[in-house]
Amino acid sequence: MAEIQRRHSSEFKMNAVLLSYERKNVINTARELKIAPKLLSKWRTIYRKYKQGSFPERGKKRIYYEDSKIFESEKKLAELQLRLVILREAIKLKPQGKQALYFFIHQNKNKYPIGIMCQVLGVSTSMYNLKMQHPISKREMQVSLFKEAITSVFYEFKQYNGCVLIARELCKRGVQISEDQVTFFMKQMALKRRVKKKYKVTTDSNHKLFISPNILNRQFTTHKPSKVWVSDITYLQIERRFLYLTVIIDLFDRKIVGWNLSSTLSTNTTILPAWNMAISNRKVQEGLIFHSDRGKQYANKLFTTTLNQHKCVQSMSGKGNSIDNAVSESFFNSLKRELIYSQKTLLTPKEMRDEIFDYIENWYNKNRRHSALNYKTIDEFNTEI
Repeated sequence: MAEIQRRHSSEFKMNAVLLSYERKNVINTARELKIAPKLLSKWRTIYRKYKQGSFPERGKKRIYYEDSKIFESEKKLAELQLRLVILREAIKLKPQGKQALYFFIHQNKNKYPIGIMCQVLGVSTSMYNLKMQHPISKREMQVSLFKEAITSVFYEFKQYNGCVLIARELCKRGVQISEDQVTFFMKQMALKRRVKKKYKVTTDSNHKLFISPNILNRQFTTHKPSKVWVSDITYLQIERRFLYLTVIIDLFDRKIVGWNLSSTLSTNTTILPAWNMAISNRKVQEGLIFHSDRGKQYANKLFTTTLNQHKCVQSMSGKGNSIDNAVSESFFNSLKRELIYSQKTLLTPKEMRDEIFDYIENWYNKNRRHSALNYKTIDEFNTEI
């Protein structure tokens, strides 16, 4: 009768090799373990080459020990990266509750492992399976989709938009939702736009320079571009000091046609660079009304001469009356609420310049919806003319 061949476990092989090295005798160790000396010698040869990776479990490939460590490290890294991807995609759904998370897992069950998604999102796998046995109703699914869309737009626009602007943006994207619904869901998810704060007036009107009458007289709408430009200057606090932002806005479409950020309040560093940018962006029409407050930068001879050369008509607000320049004041209000006051620490000059550029050029002039334009972006407003 043929002898039945014994099958040795990975642990047995490893212990046998280590014992043979400890005893320093292959033959005696083999006899003690009741295996052939040739077999033990073979295991020792394998161990010298592969070390801890010498005897893998059945069905697994033998690899060098160093390679196995690299493999395990890469495996852990890949899993961590997968968890991070899942978290990034689902983090905005957290405020919507577990129903939204279950819906996310169900939508992505063929994309990511369900177990890992449940772990990352902090939900029970058994509860998820139970929920899937009782399908989500159409109403629950619609609410979840609404909440997901609202949250997406809210964070896409850096928490600048309130319920009205979010509702208009979603309708523009084909999501039929009312302002009341957006308000209700935002309250449920505790989504609040950034808080409005007061800021100091920096206008220095205590001078004996020429003061122009208030020709604009609070007429803040016009039917053609380059008919009325309004301008103002505000301070922005940075590390240890201030920067000064000058803007020029065309009342036709509320676009900021010129702006400049400076470290001093002279005419040469505030309004003149902003003016030069404005006239390079839009052609100046003869008779253009240029409205501002009574600050020195606007009232001095250098700037009034510049306006006269372009055949512009200068207009100035009443003393201490910010409502006369409400459009500029409104812009600074939005800027500070949506950008400046959201910063947790004071910015460096370079960081502030980068933030202001991004806010004006990429957000305000391109993507922001303006109530004065019937909640259209500036590009949409100009396209429909």
